[in-house]
Amino acid sequence: MGGWERDLIGTGLQDEVAALLAALREAGLTLATAESCTGGLIVGALTEIAGSSDVVDRGFVTYSNEAKTEMLGVAAEMIVEHGAVSEPVARAMAEGALARSRADLTVSVTGVAGPGGGSAAKPVGTVWFGAARRGSEAICERKVFAGDRSAIRLATVGHAIALLGQLGKR
Repeated sequence: MGGWERDLIGTGLQDEVAALLAALREAGLTLATAESCTGGLIVGALTEIAGSSDVVDRGFVTYSNEAKTEMLGVAAEMIVEHGAVSEPVARAMAEGALARSRADLTVSVTGVAGPGGGSAAKPVGTVWFGAARRGSEAICERKVFAGDRSAIRLATVGHAIALLGQLGKR
């Protein structure tokens, strides 16, 4: 078991992931992720639980701007205008994952995990989340997490799991 898996267990996040999967399974819902700053950790946390394949459709790891455009259909002009770490891009990522999958729910994350890359407007720890459900309008949230790169990424995973849980209840 790698370091991040131990962190999942240590924070109780593994129990939250298992509960989310059980609730979505019972509701007959599936999900997909669109990840930038987490590099696949969200879908990794989900698939760490045995039996997750009946809920998890796929994960898009779109670390580069080009990947966001090519894999999720995020307009390159939008990224130039607003930056990759922005509400419009997070929304477009979530909607793009929904359009390019069979999932009922999607969550997207784009942020500055650090230690570099931050600015006054987007300090290290800034993460934009998008969440979409078929037939509903996508929602977005901005969070600023404290800590080092690992702590920021782990907090992002935790919040994404919570968002999926809220979306599954809508």
